[in-house]
Amino acid sequence: MSQDDLASDRPDAPVPAAAPVPRPASRPAPRRGGTLALALLIALLALGLAGYVAWRQWQQMQGSASDNLDQRVGHLENTLATLGDERSSLRQRLGDAEQVNRGLREELLGQSERVRNLEDAVAKLSEKSLSGHDAMLLDETETLLRMGQQRYVLFHDAQGAAAAYGLADQALAAVNDGAFSGVRQSLAAEREALEQSVPRTQAVDVLQQLRGALQTLPLKREDATAEAANPGAWARIRHALGSVVNVQRDNGAPLAVADARFARELAALDLAQAQAALLAADVDAAHAAIARAQASVAAQFDTGDTAVAHVQAQLASLAGSIKPVAPVQLGAALAELRNLRAVHALKAVDAPARASSTERRP
Repeated sequence: MSQDDLASDRPDAPVPAAAPVPRPASRPAPRRGGTLALALLIALLALGLAGYVAWRQWQQMQGSASDNLDQRVGHLENTLATLGDERSSLRQRLGDAEQVNRGLREELLGQSERVRNLEDAVAKLSEKSLSGHDAMLLDETETLLRMGQQRYVLFHDAQGAAAAYGLADQALAAVNDGAFSGVRQSLAAEREALEQSVPRTQAVDVLQQLRGALQTLPLKREDATAEAANPGAWARIRHALGSVVNVQRDNGAPLAVADARFARELAALDLAQAQAALLAADVDAAHAAIARAQASVAAQFDTGDTAVAHVQAQLASLAGSIKPVAPVQLGAALAELRNLRAVHALKAVDAPARASSTERRP
């Protein structure tokens, strides 16, 4: 049992007083409200400090931005001032240029007036000189046209008439007056008709070649003609002995040579007449001369020879190719030229009268 049980069994016994036990000193309990307020105060201080720092930074940033903006604005002001100076200088230069241009314009107008006066003076002088020059050219043109027309009418020389018309066209082209262009068109039409009526140079060249070939063509032998007409024993014997003994008729060597030359000259003369007829555009005479040449070749030359047959074929081809040509009507260009010259002469006569009448009017 414990001491406490023994003491309870003794009710009457006095209980001795226990010695006081020392207790530790009591501490006051911490206050929760004060701590929270302190924490809140510290937080507010930190927040204020952070706001202050942020505000300072924002102030610094605004200051730097304003400085940059001020610099840019200053730079722009300087640029604008420079542009204003340049613009004023440009305005001054433009003003000076306008004054110079005005002076140059006045000088140019004066020069143009002087040039106009000089042109009028030169035109008056050139009218006198050109009138004589054009008159001379027109006279030459008229003479050539009349010459070509008469040459074609009298001699049927279309080639010579075409050459005269060509010279007339060249003279008329040098005239400075454009009113005569219609005359040139009529002249060109008549010249073209003349050139078409001129015989082809190919036929004339062929006739010239045939004239040269006549000198080498073999003539027809009388012995061969007699043998062909009366073939017999003597002809066969003569043909057999032809390689050994050649018998020919002499009848005088100079006379035989003269006959051969005469036959060639006759044929050549017929061909020459055909050439002259073609050049004169006389188709009938050309046909007659070619027919005579064909008869001469058939009668005087050896038709069995290849060269003679070729000449006969060419003569036949020429006789078939040469066709009659309708005569050319000339004179339209000459009449038109004369009419225009008469009209210009009337205008030249009327011009001084009109000028004097206008000068007399008040």
